[in-house]
Amino acid sequence: MEHMLDVLFNHRSIRKYKEKPLTEEQIHTIVEAAQHASTSSYYQAYSIIGVTDQQLKKELAGISGQSYVEHNSHLFVFCADLRRLFLKANEKTREKMMENLQNTEHFIVATVDAALAAQNAAIAAESMELGICYIGSLRNNIAKVDELLELPEFVIPLFGMTVGYPDHNPEQKPRLPMKAIYFENKYEDNDAILEAELNEFNKRLEAYYQSRSENNRSDTFTDQVQRKLSNPIRMDVTNFVKKKGYNQK
Repeated sequence: MEHMLDVLFNHRSIRKYKEKPLTEEQIHTIVEAAQHASTSSYYQAYSIIGVTDQQLKKELAGISGQSYVEHNSHLFVFCADLRRLFLKANEKTREKMMENLQNTEHFIVATVDAALAAQNAAIAAESMELGICYIGSLRNNIAKVDELLELPEFVIPLFGMTVGYPDHNPEQKPRLPMKAIYFENKYEDNDAILEAELNEFNKRLEAYYQSRSENNRSDTFTDQVQRKLSNPIRMDVTNFVKKKGYNQK
């Protein structure tokens, strides 16, 4: 138990890896750990693609804009996947199922299932003293990733995860205060309290950015999110998701 808590509390994103591939046993263990995550209604509504082709890694790195998507020990891509659920159904039942799967509820189910599986995989990798980094930037051109991975209808690439032997030891980034994210019995809708927590967190994060050993800068949490959310980003994802059969009603 203590070891597992140490793994959880020491998490940090690793973006530099040694040139050493994972063994088949390590890959198997990570994927098996992912499969043991909780899943809604036992759907197991996700698929995982291991990218071993170096040219494919290079193309995905170009989409993400992150060099470590190409240079790592192993790259996983986690997909929402409802396709297998209706494959064994007869034509009449399949039509009903495919219609029902188009609602937002099932899009949420598949996305959450994939995220839970991924976090299990991340914890398994880190427990083996490997480093990981989630890659949401694959959605910079989600249609191209879909094409490269040859994904059928009802299968959507959500994010990647690089895994490997760390070649740096970055400082751990602070998290929001627990008071800002954990409430009991009802949501704590008090702007004054939240603003006070955010002000204190801004100070902590600014000190972290200024003192860290790599890419130090002057920045705060609220400035960071305001910059990001003041500009449109990945506006094509909504239509792409609908074209794949999801989130249509």
